[in-house]
Amino acid sequence: MKKPYLFLFISAFLFFKVGFAQVNQSLKTDSLISTYAIDSSKERDIKDVFHRKSKNKTPLFEKDNEAKANQRHFSFVPAVGYTLQTGFAGILSANLAYYNDNATDAKLSSISTSITYSQYNQTIVPFQADIWTKGGKYNIISDNRFISYPSSIFGLGGKTDPNKGVTINFTGLKLHETILRSVSKDFFIGGGIYYDNFSGIRALDPLTRRRDSLLTAELGKGETAVGLAFRVLYDSRLNQINAEDGWYYNLVYRNNKTFFGSDENWSSLMVDVRTYFHFPENSKNILAFWNLDWITTGGNPPYLLLPSTGWDDQYNSGRGYIQGRYRGKNMLYFESEYRYRISRNGLFGGVFFVNMQNFSSDISSQFSTIIPGYGLGFRMKLNKHSGANLCVDYGFGKDGSQGLFVNLGEVF
Repeated sequence: MKKPYLFLFISAFLFFKVGFAQVNQSLKTDSLISTYAIDSSKERDIKDVFHRKSKNKTPLFEKDNEAKANQRHFSFVPAVGYTLQTGFAGILSANLAYYNDNATDAKLSSISTSITYSQYNQTIVPFQADIWTKGGKYNIISDNRFISYPSSIFGLGGKTDPNKGVTINFTGLKLHETILRSVSKDFFIGGGIYYDNFSGIRALDPLTRRRDSLLTAELGKGETAVGLAFRVLYDSRLNQINAEDGWYYNLVYRNNKTFFGSDENWSSLMVDVRTYFHFPENSKNILAFWNLDWITTGGNPPYLLLPSTGWDDQYNSGRGYIQGRYRGKNMLYFESEYRYRISRNGLFGGVFFVNMQNFSSDISSQFSTIIPGYGLGFRMKLNKHSGANLCVDYGFGKDGSQGLFVNLGEVF
C-alpha cells in the first residue's frame, strides 16, 4: 500500500473510531444540542446595533416568536477586503438561512452568493446552496462558481520556490450538483455530476520561448473535466454555517470519463472530516478540527484540477499562503481552530488557528516536507439566527508568506 493511502486509511480509521463514539453518546443525551441553534434571545448581531428592539422595529424575517419553519434569516454585506490572491477587492455578499420544519434537530438550510471584483481584475461569482427537505430525508447540495482569474502557479510538490511563480489568466466555470438521501439518522448516500471548465489559459508574465512552450504543454489552452460523483455524508451538526458541536464526514469519489465530455479519464477521492467541541465544556468557546485528504486514484487530472492550496470546494484551506502556492498529485491537510467570544452576547469574537499541508509531486506518490501555517482572526456576528459571521483572519506561513483573509461564514 502506498504511503498516501496508508495515511488516509489511518486518519480515517482514527476519526471514525473516535467520532462515532462521540456520536453514539450524543444520541443518548440532549446536552449536545446547540443552544445557539435554537435560542437566539440572548444573542446580539450587527443589526441589533442599528435597530433597537421595539414592537415596531422587529428586523425583517427574524421574529423570535414565530415557528422556526416560518422564519427567513437574511444577511447582506457590502465590504472591502484584501487577500494575497486578490489584492484589494470589493465584495457584495448575501446569505439566506432557514428551516424546513420545526423539529428541534432540524438542520439549517442555506443559500449564499457574492460578487467580488479585485485589484488584479479578478471576477468571482459563487452560488452555493445546502438545502434540507422536510424531515431531513434529502439533502440537495449545489456548488457553482464563475471566475475570471489571473492566478499564480509555482510548479508541483511541496518544495517549490516562491520566487519562481508564473502568473496566468483563465476563465473558469464550476458546476457541482449532488442529491443525497437519508439512510439513517444524519447519514446520507447519493451522487451527482461534476463539471469543470477552464478556458483562455495564457501566461501574463513575460517568458522565454522554452518556458512558454513548457507551460503550454503542461496547461494547454483549455481544460474540461466531466464525471459522475459518488458521495457519502455523515453530518450531525445542527448549524452548517457556524457549527458548535457535532461531526461532519464527507467522502466524494469522482470518476471523469471522456464519453461524458471530459478531456481525459481520471478519478479522485476526497475525504473531508470536521468536528467541534465546546472548550471549556460549559462555555460558548469552540475547539474545531479539520482533516482533508485529496487523493488522485487514477489517471492524470488537468493541472488546474490537481489538489492545491486554497482550491478545496470552499477555497479556504491553507490560510497563510496564496491560493495555488502548493500543488501536487495528492494532498494531506490538517487544521485546528479555537473560537472564543470577546463579548458575552456573541457580537464580537476571535480565533487562533494552525494548519499543516503536505503534497506529493507528479512523479511519485512520495510526500515531501510538512508545510505549516498559523494565525489569528476577528469575528463580527452578522446574523444571530443563522450564526453567520464576518471573518477577518491574518495568516503566516513559511518563507515569509503572510496575508489577510476575509470570509463570510466560518472557514470550516
